[in-house]
Amino acid sequence: MVRFRGNDSTTCASPFSHQEPSLLSCEALAVQSTLGRSGRSRSWTRLRRNYLGLFGAVVVVTVVIIALLAPFLAPYDPAEQFFEGLTVEGAPLPPNEKFLLGTDLLGRDLLSRLIYGARISLAVGVIANVAALLIGTLLGTVAGYAQGLVGRIIMRFTDVMMAFPALLLAIALSAILRPSLWIVALVIALVNWVQVARVAYAQVLTLAESEFVNAATALGAKRDRILLRHLVPHLIPTMLVYGTLGVSTTVLLEATLSYLGVGVQPPTPSWGGIINESQSYFLTAPWLVTFPGVAILLTAVSFNLVGDALRDALDPRSS
Repeated sequence: MVRFRGNDSTTCASPFSHQEPSLLSCEALAVQSTLGRSGRSRSWTRLRRNYLGLFGAVVVVTVVIIALLAPFLAPYDPAEQFFEGLTVEGAPLPPNEKFLLGTDLLGRDLLSRLIYGARISLAVGVIANVAALLIGTLLGTVAGYAQGLVGRIIMRFTDVMMAFPALLLAIALSAILRPSLWIVALVIALVNWVQVARVAYAQVLTLAESEFVNAATALGAKRDRILLRHLVPHLIPTMLVYGTLGVSTTVLLEATLSYLGVGVQPPTPSWGGIINESQSYFLTAPWLVTFPGVAILLTAVSFNLVGDALRDALDPRSS
């Protein structure tokens, strides 16, 4: 292997030891490097100009900070039941000076429970989404690159899993297993990986026929090297966008499971669980349903806005 370093500090190499690299090849690599930097600059510019995406990012960062600093931001213990937190008739208190968002049916501070509930919703959403991304990307990449019998088996199994309604499958798995934070995250990951696998499979099928993969194959590169060095890096932007969009789905699914009573169990506060506990007070104490509902909606929409902004910024076809 003969290497040549040009004036622009770009290193060129010839795959054949008896050939000297041409100045043209060095210039081509320099142009490619410049195009890569300009592409990243354009992506960053498009991202900054997407005001809805910036709004979503601000909300997401705020929710994350609230979840991380919950013990310091929550005014009270979320499980503490206040004697003065209920009316004489035993009804929840509306928002007031002491309890800014009111109290629930047991006299607990709703604001404190919502702050701690952000921890549960984000933890389940992130853990479940990361697990779904890893499983789906691995299976989809292997199926798309290996093809043949292995690829057909993986994708037919994926089709079978997609035939089951995600919510019903999640409810069934949660009913069989003992509900907890980790079990709920695992259940959500097991029902969400199939969409990731289909996306990764389609992406790898397209990349496997590209010129740079054919060139690497012609030069004698091994299959594992082509997979790790040429295919997987091209999947990262797509999986990053899909992962960001998937957090909103997992947050909504966790809230749905908690609302149905098969998610995170009381007394652990979760946004869906708060709505489940308070649904009978919907007319007399609407704040018990409104505030956690707004938190779920705002978080899900914000993650979607960030995901859309990343998709537009990373799309090379965007102007």
